[in-house]
Amino acid sequence: MATLIPPLDAPLMEAPSMTAVARFVALAFGLCMASFVSAAPPARGDGDAPRKGYAVPIGGALRYDNAQVWARLVELSGGPGTPWVVIATAAANPERAGNLIVDALNRQGAQAQAITVPAISPDATEPAQAPYDPALVEAVRHARGIFFAGGAQARITDTLQPDGRRTPLLDAIWSVFDSGGVVAGTSAGAAVMSTTMFRDAGDVLGVLKRGLRDGKEIDKGLGFVGPKLFVDQHFLKRGRIGRMLPLMVSRGYTLGIGVEENTAAIVHGDQIEVIGGKGALLVDLRDATQDPQIAAFNLRNARLTYLDRGDRYDMRSGVTTPSAQKLADARIDPRSSDFRPGFRRTRFYPDILGDFTIVNAMGNLLDSRESEAIGLAFAGKPNPADTQPDLGFEFKLRRGDDSVGWYTGAFGGEDYTIVNLYLDVTPVTISRPLYEPITAAEH
Repeated sequence: MATLIPPLDAPLMEAPSMTAVARFVALAFGLCMASFVSAAPPARGDGDAPRKGYAVPIGGALRYDNAQVWARLVELSGGPGTPWVVIATAAANPERAGNLIVDALNRQGAQAQAITVPAISPDATEPAQAPYDPALVEAVRHARGIFFAGGAQARITDTLQPDGRRTPLLDAIWSVFDSGGVVAGTSAGAAVMSTTMFRDAGDVLGVLKRGLRDGKEIDKGLGFVGPKLFVDQHFLKRGRIGRMLPLMVSRGYTLGIGVEENTAAIVHGDQIEVIGGKGALLVDLRDATQDPQIAAFNLRNARLTYLDRGDRYDMRSGVTTPSAQKLADARIDPRSSDFRPGFRRTRFYPDILGDFTIVNAMGNLLDSRESEAIGLAFAGKPNPADTQPDLGFEFKLRRGDDSVGWYTGAFGGEDYTIVNLYLDVTPVTISRPLYEPITAAEH
């Protein structure tokens, strides 16, 4: 077990001891049908009854040969022959993006078409015409699936929901969803799934430092996943937990899901299922607190769960169900009397917002004897315009009594489910310089 999520370029974890193999063999027989992990369910408001449709945020960079995701979309919409509409408003080249998505859906048996909905110009004085076109509205109403292409999510919301008001085309999309259809989207198309979305917040550390502004970093989304769940995309690859936490706190979200690239989260009623290439990080702030006496962003007791492909999560009960392959393989329980850790010690992570770092730190912590793992988020080379160049953040991961995980190598790689680790974020002052070169001694 070299890494939790093994990228092609470099290992992200310390190599484990050989006891890991023995542990997996021992645990596979005795614990393969262990009980699932449950937490107290998040509160549900009176107006939050689950909708009939399937909302499918995809974390971006969806490969056109990812047959599992494309085929599942068609299956959810009713199977081969079901009509789909592709909306590539967010894309820099809408025609090309739309055609590629149509081809991917049709290879799985859909009857897909792309409709032209040009993005409204930033300096336009009149609303876009396409969202009011009766022919386009009618085409959407007859579909069983809608797919939003990636690009810039503001193009989608500004065009379909100007000034926060639904256009007839968006009403038609909602009618498909409310009747049990599928609304899916990749990258920008995933960002619009929440009631609040990131509009333009590429600087993750900047969000931690400076917060969020309506109409700048954040804006109103389309809300297909409902009012209680926040969605972010390109999540592990771009270290976006650093921007998700401030948004969730500022907007009162208690549950968020960060979907990784080439991966889909199927949200249906209270159920979340993860499929595709990798996984998604679930962030639960139900028991999290802040210290109002500290001026900078801080957070304590955020609960993190990593859902790998094939895993499920029930938002009402709080139960995580690992994939069948993991249940038939190995359970990792640090409280077990026969626990044999795969890692001798936890690592220190100088860039906790790096590629996949947060979830690899979670795996390293769970599968070791230590109870904490620490990482930093800071600007190694601050922008000259940064008014707080020495402000950084300590990310401390902690194990709890309910921390547990599962593992399988059934797919030829290393797939983990990690449930209930805890995160504290503390602002810190970074010393300058961080390091100095060693020079030859003077004689």
